[in-house]
Amino acid sequence: MCALVVIGVNTRGQKQFLAIEDGTRESTQSWREVLIGLRERGLNTPKLAIGDGALGFWAALEETYPGTPQQRCWVHKTGNVLNCFPKSTQPKAKTMLHDIWRAETRKSAEQAFDLFVKTFEDKYPKATASLQKDRTELLAFYDFPAMHWQSIRTTNPIESAFATIRHRTKRSKGCLARDGMLHMIFKLGQCAEQNWRKLRGFNHLADVIQGVNFKDGIKQTQTETAAA
Repeated sequence: MCALVVIGVNTRGQKQFLAIEDGTRESTQSWREVLIGLRERGLNTPKLAIGDGALGFWAALEETYPGTPQQRCWVHKTGNVLNCFPKSTQPKAKTMLHDIWRAETRKSAEQAFDLFVKTFEDKYPKATASLQKDRTELLAFYDFPAMHWQSIRTTNPIESAFATIRHRTKRSKGCLARDGMLHMIFKLGQCAEQNWRKLRGFNHLADVIQGVNFKDGIKQTQTETAAA
């Protein structure tokens, strides 16, 4: 059994567990059931979905909430790309990957992205292919408030929140039935929520919800949007 977890942020910037359910190896069907359940419970179309490269989630998202912008986790992507390099080359590659997501503007990020590909594509084509296939989704955060970037570039908020839960469930593996395990995960999740901080820059959430355009993290006026 694997745990399928969804965390959301409300209009006040508070992070909350929206779903904690069991599934089969993060399959599309398992994620479809989770997302349909959220939709039936009244979850509107998300303004942004953040996750790792699990194909099952993204396939189910496109069926259930088509058009939702997608942001791939930079931590997971960096690990996957670096695994394609020998250890001696990994430090240089890691620095160049960081240069992409640390860029102040999308244009600078695109330039750093192109430089990484040009530098490594001949010797390490698997690495550059892994990065390029999610190019659009890796840079989606530039269309959101800069104050949110730290939180939306990765799945760290859910990873850190689930660390204690993962530790407890590993120790209890084989000792609990399915329902008992899910109940324990849910209760531990409730306890974890009490210590979560609000999303940085939560005062910008109203703009995101209303569909205000952001360019390189900066709110655009109607004149700037029309000119673009």
